[in-house]
Order: sequence, then C-alpha cells, then structure tokens
Amino acid sequence: MTVLAAPLTGVVPPVCTPLTPEGEVDVPSLVRLVDHLVGSGVSALFVLGSSSEAAYLTDARRRRVVETVGAHVAGQLPVLAGVIDMTTPRVLDHVRSVTEAGANAVVATAPFYTSTHPAEIARHFRLLASRSPVPVFAYDIPVSVHSKLSAEVVLELAAERALAGLKDSSGDLAGFRAVVTGARTDAGVTGFTVLTGSELVVDAALAMGADGAVPGLANVDPAGYVRLHRLCRAGDWERARAEQERLCELFGMVRLGAQTGRMGGSSSALGAFKAALYLRGVIACPVTAEPQVGLSDGEIEGVGKFLARAGLL
Repeated sequence: MTVLAAPLTGVVPPVCTPLTPEGEVDVPSLVRLVDHLVGSGVSALFVLGSSSEAAYLTDARRRRVVETVGAHVAGQLPVLAGVIDMTTPRVLDHVRSVTEAGANAVVATAPFYTSTHPAEIARHFRLLASRSPVPVFAYDIPVSVHSKLSAEVVLELAAERALAGLKDSSGDLAGFRAVVTGARTDAGVTGFTVLTGSELVVDAALAMGADGAVPGLANVDPAGYVRLHRLCRAGDWERARAEQERLCELFGMVRLGAQTGRMGGSSSALGAFKAALYLRGVIACPVTAEPQVGLSDGEIEGVGKFLARAGLL
C-alpha cells in the first residue's frame, strides 16, 4: 500500500465522477480523467468528495469509483477517499469499504443532520482513528454539515495523532491561519497536513504556510494549479499572483447555470466542471447526478468561452 508523506503537499484534485446518461459510473472516462490529472503532476487524488458528487452516489457506485481509481493509479500516487455520512457507524462502514477497495487515507466530515456538540465531534474523529487502518483527514465544510471544526479541536486531535490532516473548505481564513500556525508552532503536532479547499486563494493559503490545495477547478486545469503551487514554493509571488488571477477568471464558469435562477450553485459548479472536461475531450458525457439540474447547450457553450480565454481550448 502507498504510504502517505507527512505532511502531504502539493495539488490534490477532488476528482469528478464521470457518469453515463443512465447515471452509472463511466469507468473509461474516469480512467481518462485520472490520466489527465496524474499527467499534469498532481501529488495525490481525492475521490468521493463534494466535487465527486459523493452525496448523490449509491454505496455500490462509491466503491466502484475507489476500485477504479486505486487499480488504475496502482500506487503511483496516494488515493484519499471520502467517507462522508451522517453518523459514526455509517462512516465506519464506508471506511471499511474504501480501504478494502484500495484507499490510502480517508476523509471525513463532522457528523450531520442532527445537531452535534464539539465534544461529540471530537469523539467521532477519535473513534474513526481508532478503527481505521489508514490515516484520517478531517473535512471542514460547514455550509454542508452545518457545524464548524474549531482550530482548537483540530489541533487537539492532531496532537493525539487522531487526525493526519485537514481539508479546509470553510472560507474562514482566520480559523485556517490558526490551524496552520498551530501545526507549525505546537511541539506536540508533527507531520500534520493542512490543505485549502478554495480555488480562489491558493496563493494566499500557501503564503500562510498551508501544505497544499484541493481545488475542484483542478479537474479542469490541473497543470495551472500545479504551476501555481510551484511558483509559490519558489517564492515567485508576482507570477504566482498572475496565475492565481487567471484561475480566478476561469472559475467564473461555475456561475453560468446559477445566474439563470433555475438551479443551485452546486449544480451549476459541478455542471461547469463536467462540461469543461467534456469540451476538453476528457470525459464522454457532462451529465450530473439526479436530482441536479443540468447545464443547457447555451451554458455549455459559455463554459467553452471561459476555456478559450484561459488557453485551454
């Protein structure tokens, strides 16, 4: 089994899940997408996250994704797999499934649906760590799970070795800075990975001391994010800023569907990522999982214009 570096650094795309028109996992397209990402120099792959539409996939389809990616990567890169579900027992079921399928680490949110106290959230992650055969990463995404992982809880669990890292999609830069600073200065915290989940502030996060990024837009332009990471690591902040701004402009594609008022922001963003991959010849079909509303032909054409301006078509 591939051993994760500690900390894990670089660009870790949250891999989209290509689907057939019938809603099944499109395995040939998924393999092409993995090759597209690996060939661009990414450091690891994160499957079954938000950009993977994990919330919309059956358990069998989730497992199919992990088995396909794990078998195709064959140890070239670490594969992190989301084990996102409402309660600890359900998450532990996913841990067993994805690790049997070849995942090298698991990524879990706080429990959700019911209101959860910080002490219960900490207990949740401790139980996962005690029963998982691979490292556990926390995923802070309060917009979806309706609870925020505090820096204090994250660093406490890091010091206990219950958590190997954090993927922060909270949008709370002050809280993110507190975790980055604590991971660097707390003598009890070693080898802890801090990753930003934002497409738009990767340069700022790396300047703060983050180890890497998990940007959904990296499905579309993995080479751009790898280039951005390398520029930041080299201290070439002017060129890094220019690359980040190019990626910010490209990210505008995610609003094409939502601005019509006929779909939500998530459907619009995931639809744009898949439309871009379809237009770039990576996947065979841009369909998103039910009950999401798909982009129109005109909106897909609009995605193409964003790609062209970014030099990707």
